[in-house]
Amino acid sequence: MTPVYAHTKKTKLDPKYNPQTVKFSGYHPGTVVVDTKQHFLYLQLPGGKARRYGVGVGRAGLKFKGTATIGRKAEWPRWTPTKNMIRREPEKYAKFADGVPGGPSNPLGSRALYLYRNGKDTLYRIHGTTQPSSIGRSVSNGCIRMINAHVEDLF
Repeated sequence: MTPVYAHTKKTKLDPKYNPQTVKFSGYHPGTVVVDTKQHFLYLQLPGGKARRYGVGVGRAGLKFKGTATIGRKAEWPRWTPTKNMIRREPEKYAKFADGVPGGPSNPLGSRALYLYRNGKDTLYRIHGTTQPSSIGRSVSNGCIRMINAHVEDLF
């Protein structure tokens, strides 16, 4: 398999986190399932198969349970840290309180899928990343992050 490199860093991705079709069932086709402990995201396909991607999971994302709906999708999304992020680490996030425009250096990467529950934004996202070395690890502030090319495929 060809190594996947992302952004300007030469980070080699463990091959198990490359997109691949695997046996997987139990959901309607089109359903996205995130296994936070194993660091995989599955897109259920027909016929007992799924497209599997490696993900990085944020600390808060490990606690997210239940179901949500993809309520919005964005290409090169704008990123704004949450109030909790700013409160926890003001020296790191306060300077971004007004947001960061979309683009290659934006923490949300090239695509974002916004997760909603009961019509309300959960503030959780499935998004790209400028830190490909985070794939397969528990890092960040709560979202599910993917290699930009992989989230573009999922999008």
